[in-house]
Amino acid sequence: MAGHYPPSPPPAPPYGPPAYGPPPQYRYVPPRRPPRRSAGGTIAGIVGGLTAVVVLGILGFSLFGGEGGIGSHVRSATPRTATRATATDNKLYATGALSPVHCALPRLVPGAASMRRFMDVLSDCLDASWSKQFKKAGMRFDTPNRVFWQTPGTSPCGSYPAPGASAFYCPANNTMYVGLTNVVATSGGEPLSHYAVFARVIAHEYGHHVQDRAGILLYGDAEMEKGDSAIRTEASRRIELQAQCFAGTFLSAERSTLPMTQAQYTAMIIDVRGRGDERLPPDQRDHGSGRHYAGWVITGFKGRNLSVCNTWTVPPSDVS
Repeated sequence: MAGHYPPSPPPAPPYGPPAYGPPPQYRYVPPRRPPRRSAGGTIAGIVGGLTAVVVLGILGFSLFGGEGGIGSHVRSATPRTATRATATDNKLYATGALSPVHCALPRLVPGAASMRRFMDVLSDCLDASWSKQFKKAGMRFDTPNRVFWQTPGTSPCGSYPAPGASAFYCPANNTMYVGLTNVVATSGGEPLSHYAVFARVIAHEYGHHVQDRAGILLYGDAEMEKGDSAIRTEASRRIELQAQCFAGTFLSAERSTLPMTQAQYTAMIIDVRGRGDERLPPDQRDHGSGRHYAGWVITGFKGRNLSVCNTWTVPPSDVS
């Protein structure tokens, strides 16, 4: 995830800011030119600097009441309107936990080919998991397209990679874009054995596609259109933090076949904690503080039920 918007105005900026480094300047874009969303956030100088006590504190809490714990597809038309209830009372929230699809990922080794295999298998698992969930809700679901890049390119949401960016979701063509080498380069030096750091990125981008198919992004964009920077950035944070929670629920649902050691889980939480935007000016705080950016992953992972991922009804203090 990296800054919501690329440094130079693209045809249609994508969802999400660059994974590491200062994000590009926040810039509002009307819904006809949908912003891109990414899974990184900003590095806040925390990675590598957390003490064991802080790490244990991160692992032990669930911030918001959680329980203990490239193919082309035919698209359905995105809804033209969305009410507040689309976000606050979406049918997905009543579908319970994601049904396990027994995802087993290939071992990551150095090189783009290995990362491509990893991403393809993980994306197939996400396709199967979320397709089942939408069926539970009686809602139509189309899987997203995938572009896993090794060289620079362009999308309807702008050029890639943007500085520090490793991944983003472009709602203009329902496509996830992930850099095969960029996702490693922007991970703060995490070893490939900490696979959850990279899996969380893909699961987060997929979460934006889920929001898009459910109509939640449309409502969020309408909120961001209101003009006031405080309203815009809060709506953006609710979108981003919900995608974090959706990623957590998926990783939790697959725990039997995607087991995580304490070290792997800790690495994932430290990674997302370090991507908070609390050091940015208020009008650029569009992804959430490190505490909340990590906390909503934990909420999804421990709570499991999709109802815990409703970021649209919690107080502003829970999405700051």
